[in-house]
Amino acid sequence: MWVGVPEDSYIPKNQQTNVDLQLREGANVIASVTTVLDPEDTGEAQQLAREVREAIEAGKIALTAHALEPFADRLR
Repeated sequence: MWVGVPEDSYIPKNQQTNVDLQLREGANVIASVTTVLDPEDTGEAQQLAREVREAIEAGKIALTAHALEPFADRLR
């Protein structure tokens, strides 16, 4: 799992504002959603990662973008 500002070669780094939540298997991204977080919301990003990890480990959510959306759309 990864939460952060994705690299985008078309947008200068100082103008990138999207924070994504991605589920990864090795080098492959298997699900990705854009969150409501801002790049400076590091504590909230860590909390988001913990919540998603716990839900996955408990078998409460599937490994899909659809299952991640409720987590990504909520402010912490």
